[in-house]
Amino acid sequence: MGQARLTHRISAPPTANAVRRPGGVSVCRVSRGRGASRALRRASAAGALLVVVGLAGCAIPRVQAAAPVPEPTPTYTSVFEPAPATQLAPLRGATVPLGSLAHASIAAKIDNHEEARPQYGLDRADIVFEELVEGGLTRYVAVWQSNVPDLIGPVRSIRPMDPDIISPFGGIVAYSGGQEIFVDMMEDTVVYNAIHGNSDTDDTFYRTDEKESPHDVVVKAPEVIGQHSDLAAPAQQFAYSYDVASSTAAKEGTPTSRIDSTFSGERYPHWQWDAGRSQYLRNQEGAPDYDSAGVQLGATNLVVLRVGIDWTYGYVPRTVMVGSGEAWVSTGGGTIHATWSKADRGAPIRLVDDRGVVVRLAPGNTWVELIPDTGSVTLTP
Repeated sequence: MGQARLTHRISAPPTANAVRRPGGVSVCRVSRGRGASRALRRASAAGALLVVVGLAGCAIPRVQAAAPVPEPTPTYTSVFEPAPATQLAPLRGATVPLGSLAHASIAAKIDNHEEARPQYGLDRADIVFEELVEGGLTRYVAVWQSNVPDLIGPVRSIRPMDPDIISPFGGIVAYSGGQEIFVDMMEDTVVYNAIHGNSDTDDTFYRTDEKESPHDVVVKAPEVIGQHSDLAAPAQQFAYSYDVASSTAAKEGTPTSRIDSTFSGERYPHWQWDAGRSQYLRNQEGAPDYDSAGVQLGATNLVVLRVGIDWTYGYVPRTVMVGSGEAWVSTGGGTIHATWSKADRGAPIRLVDDRGVVVRLAPGNTWVELIPDTGSVTLTP
C-alpha cells in the first residue's frame, strides 16, 4: 500500500492594520484570515515567527509632548534715582547743590567802633578778618558768598593791607572811600570796587537812621552782586574736613576752652568754647559780642595769625600779609599750632601743622585774627 503524504495548509498569517481612534491616537489591530484559528494551533515555530514579523510591520507613532508655554517676563522699571550733583561752598567748605553758588563774593570793610555795634550781617559772613587800624582800634574785612544778607555794614574806609587780604577772593569789595593812595591800591586789583558816593552805588548804598554818622553807611549786598553777574565765584581759600570731628584741630589739637588775643590796650577780644553750638563764642573787652539779632557771634573755626606791622604810612598801620609766620587754629574745642604763609597778593593763606601737613578746617564760618607781633595770644585748656 503506498505511503500516505501528509500535507499541512497554513492559512495566511494575520495582518496588522493601524486604526485611528477618536482623539487622533493610532492603535494596531490584528486581523485573522479564514481558518486562522486552526492554523495557529497547528503552526510550528516558523508560523509563530511569521506572526511576530507581521506585527513588527505595524508602526506605532511616537506621541510628542506639547511645547511648554513660556511664562511672560515681568516688565522691570528701575526706581533708582542718582544723587544730585554737589560741590563744596568755596568759602565755607559745606556741601551744596552743584551750581547753587555760581556768583561772586562781596567783601566789605566793616566798622568795629562801639557806636557801629551790633553790625549788620556779620553773623552770616563766611570769613571775617580782624585787623589793627590807627589808634589801637580794629576793623573787619568780612566776606559773604554762601549766605548773603539783605544788608551789610556799617562800611568804612579802606586801609593799605586790604588789597592783600581781599584780592584772593576776586568779586566785589564795598567800602566808604578812604585816602586816595589807599583807594588807588585797592582799585589796582582784580576786585570790583563799589565805593559809597560813586554813581554806580547810588541805589545800593545809603545811610541808615539807626546809627550816627560816620557809622551809618549800609549796603544792599544782594543787589550789588546782581549788578555784577559777569564776575566769577571765588576760589576755595582753605582746606576742609568732612565735619568738625574730623578737622585737624579737633582730632590732633590740645583741648582749649578759651583763646585770648590782644591787638592793643584798646582791643583785646577773647573766644570761649561752647559745646552746645560747637563754636567759639566771641567777646570784646570782656563783654559778649552780639549780632543785630541779639545772638552772640561765634566761629566754627578760629584762626589766629601772628603778623608784622609796616609803619610806612605814618600813623596808619599796614598788616604784612605776604610772607609767613606763626599760627594757631582752633576747631571743635581743640587747638593746633601751625605756620601760615601767603606767596603773593593774589594767593590764599596756606596753613600747615608743625609736620608740614595741610591743616583742615571744619565746614562752617571762619574768623581770622591778625594779631600784631607786639600783641599776645593766650590759650586756656
